[in-house]
Formats: sequence, C-alpha cells, structure tokens
Amino acid sequence: MIKCDTDIIKQGLTLLEDKDYESAIRLLIDAQKIYAENKSDEHVSVVLSLLGLAQYLSDKNNLAQALKFIHDAKYMAEFSKSNQAKIVNEYAQGTIDFAEGNNDVALMHLDNSKNIAMNYGDNFSIMGYVLTRAKQIRSGMDFSMPVKSDPLVSLVKIGRSITAVTDIDVLLKVIAEETKIAIQADRCTVFLLDKEKDELWSKVALGMDSKEIRFPADKGLAGYVVKTGEPLNIPDAYNDPRFNPEVDKQTGYVTKTILCLPIKNNNQEIIGAFQVLNKRGGVFTKGDEDLLVAIGGSASIALENAQLFEQQKELYKEQKELFESFINTLAASIDARDKITAGHSSRVKLYSILLVDELGCDEKFRELVEKAATLHDIGKIGIRDSVLQKEGKLTDEEYKHIQEHVQITHNILDKIYMSDDFKMITEFACSHHEKYDGSGYYRHLKGEEIPYGGRILAVADVFDAITSKRHYRDKMPIQNVIDILISGKDKHFDGKLVDTFLNISVDKIIRVFLTENHHSFKDEDCQILSHYNLKNIYDFITDENSENKHIAALFNFYYSGNLDNREV
Repeated sequence: MIKCDTDIIKQGLTLLEDKDYESAIRLLIDAQKIYAENKSDEHVSVVLSLLGLAQYLSDKNNLAQALKFIHDAKYMAEFSKSNQAKIVNEYAQGTIDFAEGNNDVALMHLDNSKNIAMNYGDNFSIMGYVLTRAKQIRSGMDFSMPVKSDPLVSLVKIGRSITAVTDIDVLLKVIAEETKIAIQADRCTVFLLDKEKDELWSKVALGMDSKEIRFPADKGLAGYVVKTGEPLNIPDAYNDPRFNPEVDKQTGYVTKTILCLPIKNNNQEIIGAFQVLNKRGGVFTKGDEDLLVAIGGSASIALENAQLFEQQKELYKEQKELFESFINTLAASIDARDKITAGHSSRVKLYSILLVDELGCDEKFRELVEKAATLHDIGKIGIRDSVLQKEGKLTDEEYKHIQEHVQITHNILDKIYMSDDFKMITEFACSHHEKYDGSGYYRHLKGEEIPYGGRILAVADVFDAITSKRHYRDKMPIQNVIDILISGKDKHFDGKLVDTFLNISVDKIIRVFLTENHHSFKDEDCQILSHYNLKNIYDFITDENSENKHIAALFNFYYSGNLDNREV
C-alpha cells in the first residue's frame, strides 16, 4: 500500500539504482493506478517517467514503449505545470539518452533537470541521481560502469559537484545528496555550526520537508560530535542511549544505523557535522568513515567559500542600499528647494519604469533608468531661487539660466565614484532635455546619438510636466497632452518610444497620477481601465460618435484629481 507520495517515488528511484527493475515496475504500476484514481496528474507524470525508464533498463528492446511513456509523462508534467514532474521527466530522458550513447542530448536533459531542481526545490530527492549521471558522462565513463563502488571515484565526483556552487542552501543539499549516494545510505544531513548563536542548523533533511532545522549545538548526536570532535558509528540506534527516537515517532521514519562525523576546516576547527542514516545492506564500515572524512575535507572548503560569498553578497546589498539612500536624499533636496515641482522626479521615475517594462528591457537597464530618473533634475540645486521658484513666465535670460541645470547635473553625478555600468546613470540623466531632431540642450545630440535611457526620460519628463497640477495652473487636458506627444514624434521625442508609451494601459498611468493626490483607485475601475491605453482614450475623446465616451470620462475622473464628485 502506498503511504506517501514522495516516499513511493523515492522507493522507485532506489529500486532502479539497485537494478531491481522487476520490483520497480511492479511498484510503479500499482502507484500509477492509485494516482490515476486520485486524478493526480503530477504524480501520474512522475510514475510514467520512471516506469518508462524501468522498462528500458530491464530490456533495451523496450525503447519505443519506454519513450512513449516518457512522452506522455512530459505532456502531463506540462499540463499540470508541475516542476517536480519536469525534474523527473528530464532525468529519465537524460538517462535513456546516456544509455543509448547520445551524450550531448543526455547532458542537455540532465542540466535541465538540475536547473529546475535548484530553482524550484527537489521534493523527490533526485538531484544526487542527476549529478551522478552527468558526472559519468563528463568523465567519459560508460553507462554500465559501477561508479559508486570505487570510493576514489566518489570523492572526485563529489569534489567536482560542489566546487562551482556558491549558494549555501544549494551547496548543503548537493553535498548531502552526493554523500548519500557515495556512502550508499538512505539519508544524509549536513549541519553547520553557528558560533554566534551556538546552534547547529541545516536546510537539508532528505526525505522530510525542506526547511531550516536549528537546535542547541550540544544536543543530539550531531551536537555530541561537534562538541567532542569524536566520530560516532552506531550499528543499532535504538540500543544506543545517546539516540533520541522522538524524531522517528514524529515522522514515521525508522532509524537503524547512524554514522556521524565532524566537519573540520583547514585549521582543524569544527565547523559542522555529517549525519548519515541507514546504510543499505548492512552497517557503516571503517571504509565509510574514511570516505566521509575525505568528503568533509572537500566540503569544508566549499562551505567556507560559500559563506564568504554570502558575506560579500550582504556587503554588496548594504552598499547598494546606502547608494540608493544617497540618491533619494539628493532627490529630496531638490523637492525641498523647489516646492512647485515637488514629487516630479519620483513620478518621472515611475513613468520611465512603465515605459521600460513595456519595452521589455532587462533588469540591469531598468535599474539604471530608475536611478537616472530619480537624479535627472539634481542640477537644479545650482539654479538661483529667484528663477527656480518663480511662478510666472521666465525671461529669456532666466530660461537660459535654468537650462544650465542639465550640465550641472552632469558635473555633480560625474564626481560620484561609480562602476562603468553606473556611469550610464550620468549619461541618461543629463540627456533628458536633448531632442531627437538635435534642437535640445545642452550637448545638442541628435537621434540615436542621444543615450536610449535619456530618450526614455525625455518622454516621461514632458508627460509629467504637462499632466501635473501647479498652484498657478491646472493640468493640461489629456487630449492636448497626447497631441503634444504625437506631434513631437521624431522631432522632440524618439517616435517609437512615444508609440510604446501611448500603448501602456491607463490603469498603470493613473496609479502614478494618484501618487500626487493620494486618492484611492477603486478595484472595479482599475479592472475596466486596464483594458485600454492612452491612444484608446485619445480616440474615444476625439471621435464624436464613439460609444466609449464613458471610458474616457472614467479616465478623466481620476486624471482630474477631483474625486469629490463623480459624474461618469
């Protein structure tokens, strides 16, 4: 009788690894019937993948039938959108291709399986099998060669598996999976010592839910090993007073044999412990102990490197947060001086990001544009208050003076130490007043000479300027705003960017409007307006016979900012 979804899958994998194909086929056929009755497409897919593999391994003349099972399994995995089913399916395909000598195709499937497992978890603990197959191929070994029987081969394989992994959680899992296979045990957990908290912790507990485990560093067998430095090889767990059976009672697992060894770094300091359970076919030997010590040597280096990498990531995160705080402080300093346009930089940033997302640009470019938009007017800090805060029309001399803010922006940002990538922020920020026909300022760039980010900011900057309310004037009617954008195509603006901006759904545009007046957006209105863009609104307004005047009115209700009275 099948007790647990994950356990039956793991049992099937174990039977295949032990070459007991007949038992595997019987088990999987019974499982298929039960999962089909329960309409569990995910588990039917997994069983079909393993059943196809089992039939092929039992008799290579069954290739056609095996591939049919695996093809059906692939369809069900995609239909059920199950990443776990895809992991098993890719593994099964890769194993058959390896056995058939199609090594390049096999590696492609195995790499797919590994990548999905690393991104979405590995509920069926298949990672070790995947890595074993891939290492066999890359080492030039034949499919039928007994990899696990040679401890030296296992050690080399484990060393190769862990050297390239820098994510500490993934590394713990890979070490545990590879160790389990090398030692031929049922389960393995790698615990790390948290010296500050004096705790042992792990995110690897094979056969259980993947979650972080923490307990005092002097508790349990792992705690004993870490505190004393003595290895433990227990042939009968329930007859050893140091064993705590409570975990078995909670999980239903039955622990029989235990091998527990400390993990030491190059300075012979204990940094963690291996805990390996239930040797297949007997008890743990002195050879298993020696192999685990050797694995610990490779693992300790990889674990310390991964921890250093994590520390570097944290440092980078702190530096990035500091940089962003500095940028926001600079932008706030402009708002403090120029009350008339307070919030302008924030809205330009939001419009720019909407345009970048509509264009489908990558995350790195998005970040550069976001920072440039935040800082695009920082040069106004060098403009005289009498000009910056003037409410009426500027004289020619005053207008010429305020234009200087762009070059001042360049001069300020150029003095900030930034990486080569982030120097693009300066280029984007000081290009937002350039015009596509070359008549802009301050460098009079033309067309694609203007940095792409600067062309994006130009659209966002003008749009916000003419759609924002000032105490000396109201917002420009949206029809006129769109007229300005359209008439400015390939003159003031990059025409393609204008077309893209007008294609953004207006619910997103309205959310930026609402940051100015802090009103709320009704869910039902948001849903309605999400189906239309600015070009649609323009058409509804200009077409006297349009049947969608109510949509334009709904948009204008939010655009006006006067939400006290609603007439739609």
